[in-house]
Amino acid sequence: MADVVLFHHVQGLTDGVLAFAEHLRAAGHTVHTPDLFDGARPPSIAAGMALTQAMGDAELSERADRAVGGLPSALVYAGFSFGAGQAQRLAQTRVGSRGALLYEACLPITGEWAVGPWPPGMPVQIHGMDRDPYFANEWDLAAARELVSAVGAHRGELFLYPGDRHLFADSSLSSYDPDACALVLQRSLAFLDRVSGGAA
Repeated sequence: MADVVLFHHVQGLTDGVLAFAEHLRAAGHTVHTPDLFDGARPPSIAAGMALTQAMGDAELSERADRAVGGLPSALVYAGFSFGAGQAQRLAQTRVGSRGALLYEACLPITGEWAVGPWPPGMPVQIHGMDRDPYFANEWDLAAARELVSAVGAHRGELFLYPGDRHLFADSSLSSYDPDACALVLQRSLAFLDRVSGGAA
């Protein structure tokens, strides 16, 4: 079974994020859910973005680093939106990473804003809605396509779902789409099973 760290989105470690983690645990995986906001749950995406801006990238990255500091090196890094950025950064830079599950966000792997090159052979799976203004209409989707192309068809997957919702896999938010979330979970579990078996 896989050892996973799942980072929350800008509305904090919500009940929906915790429920998603429980679905992964129910399949036998170990899932860590660090709270980078110290319990704060902003009521909207805008409020959450304001909080992250007030805290600053350096502080948030330091908190993410501390959260994984005592965990095994052979982790799968996962995250929703803002949390996907932390997950991707750690997957690309922490020795021993097993893979990345990126929900509704993706950072470029080339150019000025790149964290660095993608580790050779490390699998990635990316999910987002095809008309999500935070994912499809910004540079995240282009970055996701670039990453999957670089990783190759056997190790990189991009799944697009019809709709314009952000945070659609969080069952505690009004943006929740149960059908799309069920597919995300199904595909995420298949990814984790492959990583666990060494076939991903």
